Amino acid sequence: MESFLTSIGKFLKLIPDHRPKDLEKIIRPKCQVLHFPIRFPDVSRFMPEYKLAHLEKITGVRENEDTYLFRCLPFQQKYRATESLMKNSSSSLESGLCEAQSGLCTTQQERLQYPLTSLEKLNKSEASESTNQEVPCQEDKQHVTFNPCNLLSGMDYQQRPLHIVWPHRWEHDKDPESFFKVLLKLKEMDLPFHMSVLGETFTDVPDIFSEAKKALESSILHWGYLPRKDDYFQALCMADVVISTAKHEFFGVAMIEAVYCGCYPLCPNALVYPEIFPAEYLYSTPEQLFKRLQNFCKRPDIVRKHLYKGEMDQFSWAALRGKFRSLLTTEPREDL
Repeated sequence: MESFLTSIGKFLKLIPDHRPKDLEKIIRPKCQVLHFPIRFPDVSRFMPEYKLAHLEKITGVRENEDTYLFRCLPFQQKYRATESLMKNSSSSLESGLCEAQSGLCTTQQERLQYPLTSLEKLNKSEASESTNQEVPCQEDKQHVTFNPCNLLSGMDYQQRPLHIVWPHRWEHDKDPESFFKVLLKLKEMDLPFHMSVLGETFTDVPDIFSEAKKALESSILHWGYLPRKDDYFQALCMADVVISTAKHEFFGVAMIEAVYCGCYPLCPNALVYPEIFPAEYLYSTPEQLFKRLQNFCKRPDIVRKHLYKGEMDQFSWAALRGKFRSLLTTEPREDL
């Protein structure tokens, strides 16, 4: 609301004729904000183990000092029960299981260094059982089915490079140029990181995407739009940091969904972002964004151990539906 009200004066200065006085003061008492309601899905089956504390904070309640009750965590229960057994499997068996799973593409998998872990095998099996349908492997990497083999590896999560995700429309108002410029600078300094560039494409795709794809190919885990929601949320759950470089944003559903999935957000200190995210997650210049990412690339454990300091409930449909119903069914006041 603040970003809207405080911009009224600047806008009115562009109008050559009648300019109402004190319009912000007149409008403010009549304003309220109802955020776009988001239906947060159950992403527990996609969560790596190190994000469980985040999931507890977002969706769980504490039973006592040593026990936590999770809402809707069938996958994690199964994972804990079978984790020891799965860890004893041989690497050759893991490789065979990964290759045998239906719907997995091998073009990107072959490029990565690490084998599939037990968690991913169980994860993919769980997802396949719930959907009961196969997703064919596509040769076009811009629309490839999401492959969990690409994201988690046989090595400990603390040793894996920082995973950066950019889940926005491929258009100029999202300023992909600034995003890729920062990542190219990271690469020039030989800093280790992985990246997933998601989001929908339209008729005119900025040239920077094809240029960046070539320059950053060795760091790419996924490139392109994911039409299946499960694949999309799985990609977010596997990422560590979500970036926005937008020049135009009214709300930012993709950023909020990524934070819900355990990503550390980095957003411009402008537009609507200061009203949604605490100051810790805002940057003012591309140089500040680079320095934050530089630090995270050197110490990815910083973001993996971090618990988000904001609140997600206020954006959920469960929290907002009553307010929407009340607003839409209440008779308007006479002074409006």
